[in-house]
Amino acid sequence: MKKFQSKSFIKSASHAFDGLYLAFRSQRNFRKHLYIACVVLFIAILLKVSILAFCILLLCNSLVLVMELINSVFEFALDAYYKNKYSRLVKFAKDMGAASVLLMAVTSMTIAFFVLGDRIYQYYLGMG
Repeated sequence: MKKFQSKSFIKSASHAFDGLYLAFRSQRNFRKHLYIACVVLFIAILLKVSILAFCILLLCNSLVLVMELINSVFEFALDAYYKNKYSRLVKFAKDMGAASVLLMAVTSMTIAFFVLGDRIYQYYLGMG
């Protein structure tokens, strides 16, 4: 296994960026989640949320993107193993992977709703 180990941190980081680029180019949902994350964080900056609230939003958005990446890894691996042939078990695994992304996205959206909604509420009451 030693022949596959990276020689340097720079080379490892380069492979990681290649993976992000591949996800961005090939995964429509990754692009959508990334766009939504940028919009939410931009709104958080405009609303001047606290550092802690911003970090929570950043963490939630990052977790959605990480779940999307993990889901894509499983899908690629299953497709490669089964040579893109249909399998009920593969469908079940892919559905569960998609469910994990959905669950994290809904959780992230709920947290963003409360954090940003509270800030908007404070602003309109003149307490901001």
